[in-house]
Amino acid sequence: MRAAAAQELDELCFLSAQSMPSLKVSEHFRMVKLLGEGSYGKVMLALHRKRGTPMALKFFPRQSTSLTSFLREYNLSLSYCTHPSLTRALGIFFSTPSYYVFAQQAGLYGDLYSVIVSEAGVDEECVQRVMAQLSGAVTHLHSLGFVHRDIKPENIFLCDSSCRWVKLGDFGLTRAIGSTVRGVWYESPFCTPEVESVKEAEKEMERRHCDGTEEEVEDTWITVEPCIDSWALGILIYCLLTGCFPWAESTLDDSGYSRYKEWFDIEAEEKEKIRDNEWRSEEDSNIYTIMNKKQRDNPLPSQFQGLSPLLMTLFKELLHPEPKHRGSPEEILSYLGGPWLMETQREENRKAEEAEKETRKIREGAGLEEELVREGRGER
Repeated sequence: MRAAAAQELDELCFLSAQSMPSLKVSEHFRMVKLLGEGSYGKVMLALHRKRGTPMALKFFPRQSTSLTSFLREYNLSLSYCTHPSLTRALGIFFSTPSYYVFAQQAGLYGDLYSVIVSEAGVDEECVQRVMAQLSGAVTHLHSLGFVHRDIKPENIFLCDSSCRWVKLGDFGLTRAIGSTVRGVWYESPFCTPEVESVKEAEKEMERRHCDGTEEEVEDTWITVEPCIDSWALGILIYCLLTGCFPWAESTLDDSGYSRYKEWFDIEAEEKEKIRDNEWRSEEDSNIYTIMNKKQRDNPLPSQFQGLSPLLMTLFKELLHPEPKHRGSPEEILSYLGGPWLMETQREENRKAEEAEKETRKIREGAGLEEELVREGRGER
């Protein structure tokens, strides 16, 4: 299926290359406003002059964009992004003297980055709602044989002001599962730890350049796998809940990541022992009690304080340092509904205690009433 997905996309690109028209933008569209811009080009909100339909026009500079990469993104978005939380192309594509252009669904309320409050994040209920949608969208994309490879707040677009409907977009880096790409390291928590070797290779290249050595360092090549997106979704959850990142870069040179890796390794070492030998008593049968005890034995890194044991269990799945052991995006669904913040868990525990007290009072009242009835009947 993986090879078939790549081959089918290549065939679509070949066919569309034969029929791409040249248009004058102003004759067919009225520009409304700039929605975004970056290294890829720019996105404009536009109205179709004949139909009055609002759409986003994505402009790729011809000088810096290959026709192949433009057609790959267009056809992938048009033919494969059929999930309601994936941004889909609208079947309109053309060229101008300066740009390649295609039309896509417009996110009229900006992107997810615009609603994240620095060092505060987003409401927990909203975070779970967003992640439920993205879990389904990314799982769908993977099922068709593709990995997004660029999941971040700026690429998630809002269809309403309350994040009740979001769409993952920007498929410029999307590639078929199993394909091989040149490893690229960049200073970001979204960059997976398995490309740390690329960073070391870049350091070696700089050292040789300084020494006047002409010998080149060989490129590092990696295989595109779904676990790349799993890592990004884990970082995204942290970012949405806290309004910051857990570390600057996913390498052992970063103190934040190093602390997490040390904590993770201890958790992994104790996993079998915990499963087989510990916390079997009735007192510790509650899942939150079990996870709280684990946190006491292996304290969380400081940047994770305030996050619930339930969420940390999910992080151990998505943010697994070893890519082959990393959980799938679909696993997020298993963690929805429970508390992701400690304050939410404490509130749930308080409500549970109040409910238990109320139940106890009702039982005691019922018992007293039954006793009074028996007394009235002379049954004592």
